[in-house]
Amino acid sequence: MIEETLDNPTLNISLVESKLTTRTSIRNSLRASTMDGGLAEAFNSITGGVLLNKFLLDLGANAIEIGAIASLPMISNLLQPLGALLSNQTSSRHNFGLWIFLPARLLWLLLLLGIIFCADRPKILVYLTLALISISNILGALGGASWMSWLAALVPSRLRGRYYSVRQIVSNLASLISLPLASLVVSRSSNAIAGYGIVLSVGIVAGLLSLGCQQFMKDINPQDYQSANPSLLKDLSATLSDRNLRIFLIYAAIWGFAINLSTPFFNLYMLNNLGLDITWVTLFDTLYTGANMLTLLVWGRLSDRFGNRYLLLFAGVIIAVSPLFWLLVNTAPLQVHLLIYLALFHIIWGGTWSAIDLCTNNIQIGIAPIEHRATFFAIAAAVTGVSSAFGTTVGGFLAQDAHYEGIWGVFFLSAVARAIALIPLLFVNERR
Repeated sequence: MIEETLDNPTLNISLVESKLTTRTSIRNSLRASTMDGGLAEAFNSITGGVLLNKFLLDLGANAIEIGAIASLPMISNLLQPLGALLSNQTSSRHNFGLWIFLPARLLWLLLLLGIIFCADRPKILVYLTLALISISNILGALGGASWMSWLAALVPSRLRGRYYSVRQIVSNLASLISLPLASLVVSRSSNAIAGYGIVLSVGIVAGLLSLGCQQFMKDINPQDYQSANPSLLKDLSATLSDRNLRIFLIYAAIWGFAINLSTPFFNLYMLNNLGLDITWVTLFDTLYTGANMLTLLVWGRLSDRFGNRYLLLFAGVIIAVSPLFWLLVNTAPLQVHLLIYLALFHIIWGGTWSAIDLCTNNIQIGIAPIEHRATFFAIAAAVTGVSSAFGTTVGGFLAQDAHYEGIWGVFFLSAVARAIALIPLLFVNERR
């Protein structure tokens, strides 16, 4: 066969052209995916986070309704295994994603209509928003594993760290640009609810444009690497029978619990215990995001060279001891020292967390067999979602318990749990 190829110039040229076409197709797919990531992040910034919370507060939503927003994404991740099964039975990752994410984004048009026609009925708008968030998160959970599998199949393994770091940088930039501009529009509007309606319309357009970018990505047929007659039980059994994957799931579960045991209370501690103004807290969050973005390329290149497990262990040690930092904050003798102390902490914290985010995604791609990737991504997301929600709940109760020294006790217990979570990671074998 080799001699035939060498002796036949026409066949040789066609093989070269085919290889070049594949490379061009992959390159165009990754560029389209990067644009999709930026536009999707702009959509997510507007339909979630601080803007959505402010919108609900302006409508008179109570603490339970606001809290439901934070818990819904975690709980909805339980549906990811079902989404993986459904996607594996289709013949197109692209079409499955379109069926899932297009309705999820068009649904927000209902809230836009509600703002126009039901502005004088705030309680109806609150319930409508909660319903839309619930449905949107459910649809997002059903499509999440398929999307990760699609992108994992397109990104060459030798470029995985660098590509995902670039994509995340673009997403962070989109958030840094869209969020302040959207906040400015809402704050400058004579009617904050109407102002959010204007911002929401722009967000919906961005969300639809992001789906348009996916039209330029090379499609993947899950049937090309699936066994005959796939079933959820069969996929779960095959995935969980892999000892390496089970160890990683143990790490993910403990880590998710440990992180969310304390992280939701960091800003609360600065506002209530340290008495800082909201402007300073926002500035520190910006420093965190900036450091996170600037270090992504460095971590991406290091992960391609040394692997993701070593970086996760290195960054994990720093993140594990970070809650103890808050126990030393009050030792700063002057306010200016306290502010410098907090600024440096957020820079180090953000720069380290970029390694955690990047390498956690990459190591999952590296250790999961290609035929079970979607199922494994789904299981990992479900496990992490449940453990994170449990961590937030436990942290909330302990923060109010004097027996555990309140919020200080939560920080200490979180540091211990984070250190314990790194132990299973020592035994994960990253296939390189």
